[in-house]
Amino acid sequence: MKTTSAAKGRMYGSELAPWAIVAVAAVSLIVFGGVWLGGTLGAAVTGAGWDPPPFTLSTFAELAAHGPGRLWPGAAPAGVFAGVVAVFAAGAIVMVLVLRKVLKASSRPKGLANARDLAALTPQGIAGRARDLRPSLKGKKELQPDDTGNLLGNLEPDGPELRSSFEDVELDLMAPRAGKSTGIAIPRVLRARGSVLLTSNKSDVYTVTRAERAKVGKVWTFDPQGIAHAPREMWWDMLAECMTVEGARRLAGHFVASINDDASKKDFWISAAQNTLTALFLAAARGKATVHDLLAWLADPADRSPIDLLRDADMTALAEQLQGTIRGAVETRDGIYETSRQCVSCLLDPEIVAWVMPDPDLPEFRPHEHVLGNDTLYLLSKDGGGSAAGVIAGLADATMRAGVGAAERMGGRLDPPMTAVLDEAANVCRISDLPDLYSHLGSRGINVVTLLQSYRQGSRVWGEAGMDALWSAATIKLLGAGLDDADFVEKISKLVGQQDVSTVSVSKGKEGTSRSLSYRLDPILPPDRIRALPKGTALLLATGIRPALIRLRPWYKEPGAAAISAAAAKEAEAITLRAAQKWTTHAVEQR
Repeated sequence: MKTTSAAKGRMYGSELAPWAIVAVAAVSLIVFGGVWLGGTLGAAVTGAGWDPPPFTLSTFAELAAHGPGRLWPGAAPAGVFAGVVAVFAAGAIVMVLVLRKVLKASSRPKGLANARDLAALTPQGIAGRARDLRPSLKGKKELQPDDTGNLLGNLEPDGPELRSSFEDVELDLMAPRAGKSTGIAIPRVLRARGSVLLTSNKSDVYTVTRAERAKVGKVWTFDPQGIAHAPREMWWDMLAECMTVEGARRLAGHFVASINDDASKKDFWISAAQNTLTALFLAAARGKATVHDLLAWLADPADRSPIDLLRDADMTALAEQLQGTIRGAVETRDGIYETSRQCVSCLLDPEIVAWVMPDPDLPEFRPHEHVLGNDTLYLLSKDGGGSAAGVIAGLADATMRAGVGAAERMGGRLDPPMTAVLDEAANVCRISDLPDLYSHLGSRGINVVTLLQSYRQGSRVWGEAGMDALWSAATIKLLGAGLDDADFVEKISKLVGQQDVSTVSVSKGKEGTSRSLSYRLDPILPPDRIRALPKGTALLLATGIRPALIRLRPWYKEPGAAAISAAAAKEAEAITLRAAQKWTTHAVEQR
């Protein structure tokens, strides 16, 4: 047994001996070269001139035996030693930088898209696409980056800037505090060239962007529940969207969706409530009635006013259907009307309904005018019970449909494009047919960005089929940090693909050592690595391009962030002041 161990030791020693000789020679060369170059530079700097000694082993021996005086005559020893130290310090710094770059490059998973694969999203590729999509850019020699497309981020680790085109529609899935607001929503609003629509249940995006957007156009703030405690300085004629059966049905659908967790699962009461609300909305719009009249009709099913108004508008079939509902079994009628009342219960709040009632002292928000300019519309609402989600969804949908109409009148596409950031879309902006709208909004120059916390959150609102349709229709998808749905992450890992991984096997025998190479397929990004994506990074899935890992560009790291931060601080102070005043007023009224 001892003989065998000794034989193995000699075998290993014989294998390592050539490499040891090479390593000693390389280290000796580096040390000697550094001393030779550093001493010569130090002597030259201290006034002895450039007079390098011979680059030989005897020179190094002379230095070790007698010091630098014989090699660099007339040079101060301190200067020589300082030069040597400086050269080795510079070399160490270079080595550290190179090592960091190599480690960073090696940490990037192999098999993902590189800059060449993403050429269509790089500055040169996206600029050419922008000229094709925007007639107003033709003839301009130099384009501003934000005129060419929507900023996505930078390719990891040190790749170029990447942008999506103005006909892309985007779906972003990220956990809370993973960078949705700072890296996506705020930059999109700040960089938008045309009109802007933003939905949210928080005031953070509003606070940061309001002052900047006020510099380029009018700011409309629809804040019926006091998210930013903005004073009511506008009103929207909600019933103006209900002059047609389609418009009335769409608005009814938004209110129904606000209380229905899955658009694909409508029971009898939900479907009947949507039909009833459609008839009542249409009757109110055609008959010049108000929202208060509509609420009165819901409170008293026996009121024949909506039936008479529908007949006066030649909507006989709809009038007969509503009359049939009213004349039906009392239990059925009351169930339908009670469900309808629950759908529009937010309108019972006078602070909410005031925003959708005519007010001669305030300007009216008109969606068809908004989409043609550079104005900004902030739609803020709480989620949960009592929220104004139905109203928010109705106004957001009306604005996007106005954009489609304007695009058709302009030849097919808005120029400049409209930006719609649907933050918290599953909570405050449940547009039931959003997956269907995605398929053509991009081609109209309406850039929609839907922000969700997870795939499952979207499935609860639009159903599995609807969420699958939304996923398929989105031409740009960003998957950020904190995705904890195991099944979804596993599917993403399969979409990213697999790569060949080589394995070296070493076998030893009497004849010597032999090595064999074998390959196996491993995921490019295993599920656990997708789940553990660092904050500020995202996996980019673009149509027709291999997946890529990108680094988001938070607004506070961009040029001009200091001025934006200062304006945001002032806006935050104003919100705090308005909240305090509102609380004081409420306390006085309670007394």
